[in-house]
Formats: sequence, structure tokens, C-alpha cells
Amino acid sequence: MTPGLYRGLTIALGPLIALYLTERRRRGKEDPERISERQGRASRPRPAGPLIWIHAASVGELTSALPLMRRLLDKNAELTILVTSGTVTSARLAADRLPPRAIHQFVPADRPDWVGRFLDHWRPDLALWVESELWPNLLGECRARGIATALVNARMSRRSQRRWQRLPGLIGPLLGGFVLCLAQDEEQAERLAALGAKAVEVSGSLKQAAEPLPAEDGELERLRSACAGRPLWLAASTHDGEEAIAARVHRAVVADHPGLLTIVAPRHPERGDELAASLAAGGLKVAQRSAGQEIEPATELYLADTLGELGLFYRLSEIVFVGGSLTPRGCQNLLEPARLGAAVIHGSDVENFRVAASDLAAAGASVMVRNAAELGREVALLLGDAALRDRRAAAGLGVTGMGGDGHVSVLDGVVAALTPWLPGRPEGSGENGHAGA
Repeated sequence: MTPGLYRGLTIALGPLIALYLTERRRRGKEDPERISERQGRASRPRPAGPLIWIHAASVGELTSALPLMRRLLDKNAELTILVTSGTVTSARLAADRLPPRAIHQFVPADRPDWVGRFLDHWRPDLALWVESELWPNLLGECRARGIATALVNARMSRRSQRRWQRLPGLIGPLLGGFVLCLAQDEEQAERLAALGAKAVEVSGSLKQAAEPLPAEDGELERLRSACAGRPLWLAASTHDGEEAIAARVHRAVVADHPGLLTIVAPRHPERGDELAASLAAGGLKVAQRSAGQEIEPATELYLADTLGELGLFYRLSEIVFVGGSLTPRGCQNLLEPARLGAAVIHGSDVENFRVAASDLAAAGASVMVRNAAELGREVALLLGDAALRDRRAAAGLGVTGMGGDGHVSVLDGVVAALTPWLPGRPEGSGENGHAGA
């Protein structure tokens, strides 16, 4: 497979791509009012002046890129940032959290005609791709138009590397076309270079530069009042199978901790109705947040199946299990709960956050468990030992830099590396940036 062959296939299969989008729309995975954006038709005019395009596949990538967006906008008062993503949940998050002068659009599906329409309208001066999602036609058309592209916060899991190694004729040109690849750590950098990336640098993870997740103060106080006096813990960003594990832990721990409240925040809130039914069928008294159900004294499990509220529940819960780690998903963001003062527990699959997991463990801020029984024992231990919770929370704050300014250095390094390709005249500078391949 080569970029040319891939392009030919996507031209030939164009009608099937359109049918695929129609099916996704039927299943609620596309916004019906914005489906034309997936076909490269912009729903907003292009503002005058310099424009940087940042592609963030979904919620995690978009969240990690928010500090970078703010920093770039602060450097140049004339700059606009176009943000693309491919999921409905990420679009909702963008509506709530994008800074002024940032515009969200759905990324066009990777058909050459749709990609061309998108780029002809937006004409970005620089394109930044976040983490690991690579679309050959989009990247190829950027380079054909002389638009510089850089990969930031780059990562390449072992599984992804093995898959891409089967397609050297495709991945080599894709990675080799980036003017800069900023990898999260040395191991990621080595994998990217082995697959064909050039100008690879290690910048650290943008997730270390992230601000604490937001929360509405009034709602936090209301929930604290509803939970007052009750022991509680949170299973956050759970994937299929981990909710059932959380229910097992609750049943195992509640005898020694009467009144225990277990909070489950699924990674994909759209699973909420299904989860509420299955958890209730298991004998637990469940309250579902998306349905407006309140935490009552009899509530055993609170299903936090809403978008953009993890900051609320991380502040509410001193004990947090981070999901995607007891199932083979590579783990969700371990730094977010640590940044808000929680004692962190995770499973054995931390492929996506290996450095963070190592740093947290070395500081005594987190513990790894391998199964439901070990998770239950760890939750019970922390529920019964406030001093241990406090020590782990303090260690996590130290790792995330919230006790000082260490977390800012990653962002400084990323911006400095990108500076030669930034468009326009940054504020406070007498020199013009430039964009070019």
C-alpha cells in the first residue's frame, strides 16, 4: 500500500464511504445537523488573517491540546485556530471549552474530493496533528498545497507500530512528511523514527501541561451535601466490563464500609441507559445522572453518564480508579485525578500512559491492580486509612506539578519547537514567523 494506491481506493470506494457516514448518522454517531462538515462543506466562513488548523481525533486529544491553543492565541492577537475532531462527544466538549478565536468543525471523511473542498475553504497556514490519528488523503493534500504539517504530543503504541510495520509504503511517507514530530517520550520517538518519521524530538506529554478539569462550584457543593457522611469512591472513564467490576467491588467492600457510594463515570456516556439497566439487574440501587435522578440515602451506585463533568467527580472523590486499564485499552488519563488531589488506582494495561504511571508509582501516588479482587482490597484499604489517602494525594500533586510550575515547561518546549513554522507576527516580537513545507 502506498499513498497513491490508498488515494485511488478511496476514490473508487467513495460511494461506500458516503453510505458509512449515513449508517453512523443512523446510529447517533454523527451530528445530523452538521453531517455536511464530514463531506468537507464548512458551516462557518474562514476568518481573515492567519489560521492554524489543529486536528484532535476525540475528547482526550482535544482536551490535551487546549493549553496549546490558548498559548498560541495569546502569542498572536490576529490568529484563528480551526479545531477538527471526529466524534459527537468531542464536538460537545469543544462547544463548552474552546477559547475565543477557536472554531470547531468535524473533520472531513478521508475522500479526496471532500478533503480538497475542506482545505480549499480553510486554507490553513500550519496544520498540527495531535497524538496518532493519521489520514493519508488529508496529509497528502496538505503537502500538495504547501501547508506545513507537524505531529504534536505524538505517540505510537506497540500494537499500532506492529500494524503499521505491515504497511511501510504508506506509513513511511505519512510520517516522513511532517516537518516536526514532537513525541511524548523516548520510546515513542524511537517507534516513530523506525516507521519513517524525521525531525523527531521528545517534548513530553501535553497532558502534563493541562489545567485541572473544570467543575461548577455550586453543583459540587450540592453533590457534597448529598453524599455527606458517606464513604465513596469513583471508577472513572470505564470501558465495557469495568462497570461490572466496579459493581463487584462495591458488593465486596460495602459490608465493612456501610453506606458506601460507588460512582461510575463511563468513558462513553451514550452507554448510560444500557449500563443503568444492567447494573440495576445485578441488584444495586442505581441513580442515573443523565436521567436527572438524585443521590438518595438508599443509592448504592451513581452512574455519572454525562459529558465534561469528570472534574466535578474527581473533586468529589478522594479515591479514583482510572478505567481502560483492566481491559486492553491502554488506560485513560492518570494525571487528571492526580492533578485534583485524588489517590489513584489503575489496572495493568497503561500503554497510553506508561511514563505517567511510572512517575506516579515512583512517587507513591498510585497503585496498580490486576483484577477485581485486588481493586476491592485497595479501595477498602484507602477507605479505611485517611492518612494514606492524603499521602498519595500529596504525592500526585507533586508529580503533576500543581505544587509549582513544573507542568508549564512541557508547553513552553512545544511552543518553542513550533515557533519557526508559526504564521503571522507574534505579540511582543519584532520578527515574523513563517509557514512552509
